[in-house]
Amino acid sequence: MDLTSLDGPAFTRAVATGDVYQQLAGTDGSVVVVEADDLPDRLEPEVMDRLLTLPAVVVASTAAPDRRPLWADLVVAPDDPLLDSVVDTVSSRPLAATVLTLLLRSGDGRSIQEGLLAESTAYGLLQAGPEFERWRADRPRRTKHGDLGPPVLIERFGDELAITLNRPHVRNALDSAMRDGLVEALTVADRDPSITVVHLRGAGQSFCSGGDLEEFGSRSDPATAHLVRMLSSPARTVAGLADRMAVHLHGDAVGSGIELAAFAGRVVAASGTRISLPEVSLGLIPGAGGTVSLPRRIGRHLTLRLALAAEPITADTALEWGLVDEVTA
Repeated sequence: MDLTSLDGPAFTRAVATGDVYQQLAGTDGSVVVVEADDLPDRLEPEVMDRLLTLPAVVVASTAAPDRRPLWADLVVAPDDPLLDSVVDTVSSRPLAATVLTLLLRSGDGRSIQEGLLAESTAYGLLQAGPEFERWRADRPRRTKHGDLGPPVLIERFGDELAITLNRPHVRNALDSAMRDGLVEALTVADRDPSITVVHLRGAGQSFCSGGDLEEFGSRSDPATAHLVRMLSSPARTVAGLADRMAVHLHGDAVGSGIELAAFAGRVVAASGTRISLPEVSLGLIPGAGGTVSLPRRIGRHLTLRLALAAEPITADTALEWGLVDEVTA
C-alpha cells in the first residue's frame, strides 16, 4: 500500500498534473494525507474534477477536525490514531476501501434510487473480487440456524403499525426470508395511508447484527444477486415511508441494521447501543443502502470514517453525529 504525505500546495500541484493517477494512486491501495490548514474547503473546478475519480483515500489533516473539505474523503486531527486504523484497513482491503471511497465521493446529487443502484452495482463487483473470495475461503462454512418462528412479526394498534425483526437467536441477522418479510410488512403501511406511524424494533438482545453471514455469496452469481437486491429492497421501502417511520435500536446495530435504520425519519437508540459498518473487512462495501442513507444523515466523511475505522461507535457518539435522533436510558 502507498502512503503519501503532502502539504497543501504540493497536493494541489500534484492533482493539477496529468499524471496524478500515477503519482498518488495504485491498485494495492493508496492513502494521501494532506496538511489542510492552508487549503480552502473547495479547490479549483479542474482540480475537483480530477479528484472525483482518483482511486485513493484522501485524508485532510487539520487542527480544525470539524471541517469537511469537499476535496477530502476523511478529516483527522494531527496525530489522531484514527489514521493508523484507516491505513491498516486500506492496506488489508484496498479494493473494498477504494471502491467505497469513490462511491461516496461521487454520491452528491444522486437520488435515493440512483444511489441504491450504484451501490448494488459496486457491491456486486466486489462480490466477484479476490478480497471477498479470500474472506469466504478463510471462514469455515457453518450450518444455517433454523428459525423458531416467523422472521418478521407485524401487529397493528389503531393507526400505528409495529414491525419486529424476529430472529433473536442470531441477533436478528438479516437473511433473505427476513428481508422479504420486512418488505412485505412495510408494504402494508405503504399501501394504507391510515397508518400514520410505523415502529420497527428487534426482538432479543440486539436490533440487528447485520446480514446473515451464512448467506453471503450464496447466490449463483453476483449479477443475479444484483437483480434480487433491486427487486426486493427494504432500503427502498423504508425510504419511501421515512416521514412515518420510527426505528428503535438496542444492543448491536451492525451493517444493514444501521443502514436501513438511517433511512427512517426518526431513529431512537438505547444507551448501550453499538453501531458499526464492518463490510469492508469482508472485502465488500455496505450493501443494504448505507452508502445512501448514512451520508444523508452524517455526510460522506463520517460515513467513510465509520466504515474504515473498524470500531463501533456508541449511541452518544451517534447522537452527536446526527446518526440517531434520541438516546434513551
